[in-house]
Amino acid sequence: MDSLTSAAASGIRARMESLDMLANNIANASAPGFKADREFYNLYQAAEAADSPDGTNPMVLPVVERQWTDFAQGSFTVTGNPLDLALDGKGFFVASSPTGRIFTRDGSFRLSPTGQLETSDGNAIQDQDGNPIALDSAKPVEIGSDGIVRQDGQDISRIAVVDFADPSALVKRGNAYFQADLSTLAPALETGVQQGKLETSNSQPAESAVRLVNIMRQFEGLQKAVAIGDAMNRQAVEQVAKVTS
Repeated sequence: MDSLTSAAASGIRARMESLDMLANNIANASAPGFKADREFYNLYQAAEAADSPDGTNPMVLPVVERQWTDFAQGSFTVTGNPLDLALDGKGFFVASSPTGRIFTRDGSFRLSPTGQLETSDGNAIQDQDGNPIALDSAKPVEIGSDGIVRQDGQDISRIAVVDFADPSALVKRGNAYFQADLSTLAPALETGVQQGKLETSNSQPAESAVRLVNIMRQFEGLQKAVAIGDAMNRQAVEQVAKVTS
């Protein structure tokens, strides 16, 4: 494969990866606490190409080096549901799952049949000691900005809110959860808990639509480059055939 076609094909692959990522952002634009993904583009050069002879031009190819998650806070929506919680500042709620502790910004919680505070898909929310939070479903629930849960004026528990020294170490597990090396775990002391509110996704539909158009235009341009490279190769073969005939 010639250098033009190879570079264009690599560019198409990178844009396809970007389209998949962007489609996921758009699909989760209304998901509470969702954090959008973005990409780093870079140029790839094979190790063998670095040892190419003097006077030659080693081929470099465009690639998506890696994806990264934008942890910028979304806006708040007032729901009036006392079990809906939003975090004002950095940090995550902690939940228990079959694979261990997971972390989320989605505060659309509920009570299980046994009275435990849990996520919308059944993962128990942990208190600051790592235990589940048991409540009386017949009594009103008050949750302060410090995460303390009260019923009948009595302190019941305190919701764990944690942060990480290096957020880039967090790995997505589904669209609402993250997992990470627990060695960098620390309390989020300056983060407030807002009761009766949800944090919206930080994926902006308008921005995503503009990026989608730009990527599609790049994709079309790269397709044309592949077609030009194919035409040039075909013409070169035809010219060689004429000379040798």
